[in-house]
Amino acid sequence: MTLLTRLASDVQLMFRRPPRQQYAALCYRVKKKTGGLEVLLLTSRDTGRWVIPKGWPMDGRSAYEVAAREAFEEAGVRGIVENEILGTYSYPKVLRNGLSVTCKVQVYALEVANIAKNFKEKGERKTEWISCDEAATRVHEPELREIFLLFKRRMAEQLAARMPKQIPAE
Repeated sequence: MTLLTRLASDVQLMFRRPPRQQYAALCYRVKKKTGGLEVLLLTSRDTGRWVIPKGWPMDGRSAYEVAAREAFEEAGVRGIVENEILGTYSYPKVLRNGLSVTCKVQVYALEVANIAKNFKEKGERKTEWISCDEAATRVHEPELREIFLLFKRRMAEQLAARMPKQIPAE
């Protein structure tokens, strides 16, 4: 490596900002009649991309509490949020000033118990309940796609464990 190349690399490293931290909720429900798993996607307000509810850290709130709060503000859903990280993904976010920063997002599973009629961002986004496979095709971030597919497998195992064992007829 030439001295000039190394200097250029060092200068780039000096000005690179650390990733910004965000917290997100992977909101899901299990349909009572069919036992089918559905996840919630919503559109971002600026680009209309399919995303999950997420936001910046808040003073006095844990990461999973922030994820639950964002789920309510952005999609009107409330439920039981897990305190263990489901996974993480990164994406480039363009800030209001035009600067692009890398955001690292910690994802927490949230089992939806109810949906509010009124909430902070009502009417600003589209929401849809879909399968994990469909969600994986709609989101842009490869790491988030993988989280949906891993979650689908985890839930299939959990739901199978809850099912009563079939006793063969004699």
